[in-house]
Amino acid sequence: MKINFENDTAVLVIDMLEDFVREGGALEVPSARGVIENIRELIGYARRKGSPVIFICDSHEPDDPEFKKFGWPPHAVKGTTGAKIIWELEPQPGDKIVEKKTYSGFFKTNLEGILNEMGIKKLVLTGCVTHICVLFTASDAVLRGFEVSVVEKGVAGLAEEDHQAGLRIMKNVLGVKII
Repeated sequence: MKINFENDTAVLVIDMLEDFVREGGALEVPSARGVIENIRELIGYARRKGSPVIFICDSHEPDDPEFKKFGWPPHAVKGTTGAKIIWELEPQPGDKIVEKKTYSGFFKTNLEGILNEMGIKKLVLTGCVTHICVLFTASDAVLRGFEVSVVEKGVAGLAEEDHQAGLRIMKNVLGVKII
């Protein structure tokens, strides 16, 4: 994977949590298991180049209104094993973790402030779910003026057709670079 990491580029790892990745997880995304190694290689490369790695993580209360509003089963509940980042991608010293309550990593979080403080202008997105949390984070990033790339073999959807639709929307509507 050819990515030119400059000092203004960060990797976002979105929702690679136990409840999404593991078999039997509360909101299992089976295809997420197939992108773990690609994400691990990417974040290792980014760290070697001195680029920040930021984990964007669902973090819900047990009675979070999102569960009822959108029909999702309870998932990524604070303090549970399901809310933990998978061990294969374990954060390292210097990595950042941003908790979110809904689809976008920017909505009511400190992500934009962290990025601005670090002088970040370019984002490389990975994780799950392509057509939900990755898409909405990409949209909010583009609307805030960030240059956004999405690693095609580093994102996973609930269904292949939704995954492909998410990639098409990001590319054709948002101008995201699919790499």
